[in-house]
Amino acid sequence: MLLPLAGVTVVSLEQAIAAPYATRQLADLGARVIKIERPGAGDFARAYDETVEGLSSHFVWANRGKESLALDLKDERAAEILDRLLARADVFVQNLAPGAADRLGLGAADLRARFPRLIVCGISGYGTSGPYRDKKAYDLLVQCEAGLLSVTGTPDAPAKAGIPIADIAAAMYAFTGMLTALYERRVTGEGSAFEVSMLDALGEWMGFPYYFATYGGTPPPRTGARHAAIAPYGPYRAGDGGQVFVGVQNDREWAALCERVLGRPDLVRDPRFRTNSLRVAGNERLTELIEAVFADRTVAEIEASLDEVGIANARMRTIAEFAEHPQHAARDRLRLIDSPAGPLRALLPPVTVTGREAAMGPIPAAGEHTAAILAELGIAPK
Repeated sequence: MLLPLAGVTVVSLEQAIAAPYATRQLADLGARVIKIERPGAGDFARAYDETVEGLSSHFVWANRGKESLALDLKDERAAEILDRLLARADVFVQNLAPGAADRLGLGAADLRARFPRLIVCGISGYGTSGPYRDKKAYDLLVQCEAGLLSVTGTPDAPAKAGIPIADIAAAMYAFTGMLTALYERRVTGEGSAFEVSMLDALGEWMGFPYYFATYGGTPPPRTGARHAAIAPYGPYRAGDGGQVFVGVQNDREWAALCERVLGRPDLVRDPRFRTNSLRVAGNERLTELIEAVFADRTVAEIEASLDEVGIANARMRTIAEFAEHPQHAARDRLRLIDSPAGPLRALLPPVTVTGREAAMGPIPAAGEHTAAILAELGIAPK
């Protein structure tokens, strides 16, 4: 089965999450991804934890399907090895510390001059210019700088996102940027260079609170699991002690909820709740009214009535429950991937194409492919 990026070679001087997760998307689509790692320990994300049969959960997630080349960038042969690799490559990716790529002779301008067809992608925390250019950037810190913590959490305490969302945002824009550049090269015959900063990427995802605060005069309040601008939206207690999460998106759904689920058609005409903005302003009282009705019903009964009417709802699952979600089995979404620790379960990538499946190759051991890659380049190992 020929995958869309078969024949594309990617060389990545990567670490942590942002660049590795971006290149993993390319590997899933059939690209050959050569991951350059420090000799010995390799990518420091390999040591974040040991929870996946002795392997790091972060590393397993972001690095399947790659070849690992152990290379000391200070070694006298490193420049020659990189030159030979890049002469054959289609894409070069790096997310080194600020300024490190330029000091190594791997800056975008230098590489584009030497390899005109090469696509060069640089991922950084804050971009290659401006007062924050040289500032170290980790996911939590970028979440802070992008204002995410100011709108996430409860009124009493901010909270970071439970996943590395700044890294993920940067990775996905780098991924789409590389796909765009590959497409552009088919037209122009020339490579290109671009950069993605974590702050810019997460800033794009902060669009709703940005416009809300800039033009509304006040920032969206921290509302826990509720929504700052939509109501009813969020968790509601049921009579059996559980919670049902409900999402009402418009006045039609609000009327259906009142008339057919709550049995309170009078609320549709109640001046306190006539519009969504009024419902948000009166959300505390609205929650009391909804939970008063739900108090006589179980979670299952409430979900059934909401589904019947077409009101969006969900139950809060643990990660263990998500891993066994009935949709996964029903849609055949789980696969086994190889790793140094043996076969591991993994979810298929989210883009589903009939008749085609992602490569989902093995997790490499640190330096596993060094000898083979050097032989391919005609360089004898030390």
